[in-house]
Amino acid sequence: MSGRGRHPVLDAIRHSPIATVVSDPKEADNPIIAANEAFCKLTGYDESEILGRNCRFLRGPDTENSQTEKLRESINARRPTLAELINYRKDGSPFRNAVMIAPLFDSGGKLEYFVGSQIEVLPEEESIAVVRQQQAAEIVHRLSPRQREILQQMAQGFRTKQIAHMLSLSEKTVQMHRMLMFKKLSTSNAADAVRIAVEAGL
Repeated sequence: MSGRGRHPVLDAIRHSPIATVVSDPKEADNPIIAANEAFCKLTGYDESEILGRNCRFLRGPDTENSQTEKLRESINARRPTLAELINYRKDGSPFRNAVMIAPLFDSGGKLEYFVGSQIEVLPEEESIAVVRQQQAAEIVHRLSPRQREILQQMAQGFRTKQIAHMLSLSEKTVQMHRMLMFKKLSTSNAADAVRIAVEAGL
């Protein structure tokens, strides 16, 4: 994970309060290569027990096949998606998990990683996904058209240089819009911004 061209999301997830992992589809079985503290806290696993495994290790007897299939199809199609399903902590206790996955591409446009974030849906909450989708749509609506365009490209997995090329902007201009967008989204990292974009349906 080190070296030139390291994807910024690998560092960004460290600062996210949302449970987040990054996996490497270039390796056999798309193993997790980075997990933040929030993910360890949510699942009860130490980082050393998470790295190198596929996210399916959180599945269990009551995990819905339809939702895991939805995630699998999105991974195969290299597109972002949301799903809500039963997962299991290290101690065996089940929890309802609102999962978001999104592809990340390298500077040459090749699939590099997937980022996945998880939010626990508590029993008293009918569907945190619906509430968050409404909130995300309201927040995104406050962005300028250009900021929405950039956020949409980020959610598709593209990096600043690629977005600048696609929108015929300078990288500096894209970075300026990103900074203003992050402020409106009340976040400072790309991983959380991507989740908001996917929740808002961009």
